[in-house]
Amino acid sequence: MTRSGRPNVFAGPYIDRLSLPRGDSGAVAAAIADFSSRAVPIWRSRNLVRRGPVPAACLMPLDDRLRYEDPGSLILLGHFRGVATFAVELRGDAPPPLAEAAEFVDLRLVGGLLDFDEAGLLAYARAMISWRSRNRFCGRCGAPTRGAQAGHVMRCTAPGCDSEFFPRLDPAVIVLVTDGERALLGRQAAWAAGRYSTIAGFVEPGESLEDAVRREVLEETGVQVGELRYHSSQPWPFPSSLMLGFMAQAASREIRLGDDELEDVRWFSREDIASGSPALPPPQSVSFRLIEDWYDAGATRPLAAEPGARGWDRPR
Repeated sequence: MTRSGRPNVFAGPYIDRLSLPRGDSGAVAAAIADFSSRAVPIWRSRNLVRRGPVPAACLMPLDDRLRYEDPGSLILLGHFRGVATFAVELRGDAPPPLAEAAEFVDLRLVGGLLDFDEAGLLAYARAMISWRSRNRFCGRCGAPTRGAQAGHVMRCTAPGCDSEFFPRLDPAVIVLVTDGERALLGRQAAWAAGRYSTIAGFVEPGESLEDAVRREVLEETGVQVGELRYHSSQPWPFPSSLMLGFMAQAASREIRLGDDELEDVRWFSREDIASGSPALPPPQSVSFRLIEDWYDAGATRPLAAEPGARGWDRPR
């Protein structure tokens, strides 16, 4: 858990996943027919958001405006604020005009501005639609698949195969390595000048989370990791990652770039960060939360109160 006690963006108990059983086809059909039920529309991996000084999720009634294929194409998410809620994928070269003052946007751009629960709901819907789009055909025999269990299983339609495919996550570790007074941050060549972030990478088969942390840091920076502890996690549905955040103590300090993943790696002090060098990751990311918690633990005033600190969206 973060020092503030708040879950990371896209995480938290924002939805009741159990109140409407996915295997009860009658109850699911009744929920679809209920005029109070709502849909989270997804078009080309974008979410429908109402514009305004404070953006908001735009949930729609399950009516003809959505133009979904059939009730079986809906994915049950659960009860959101007491109402049965489904994810629905919209097809076509252009999205249908669903609501005034609303548009389909990349959730990565607005997730940190949304109500906390709404951000989690939109991320969940986006992840489920993305998973289904990658499993429309059986990975065993190549036949088309069909949704089951209210959209949470894709089942092969070929007689005698009947393979089932379930939603999967790609676990990735993300770690802030410190030597006590400095933080180890790196940057990719494609990023704008001045942007740095924590070290991250995917967990490999047969590897523990702790082993993945040590391997990724050594592989990308040449720094050896000693003691480490789990910090918090964050669903990252772009398309299907689960970010597992760690804090780690450096067992060595010499930097040696070991692969082509990072263009530059440096040690940064709290004074560097407070002065705006480097530019920090977006505040909705677990990467920022790792940096913020380390900074606040050893600073006279919190990072949020430092006027000189800057993020990726504040160029010099």
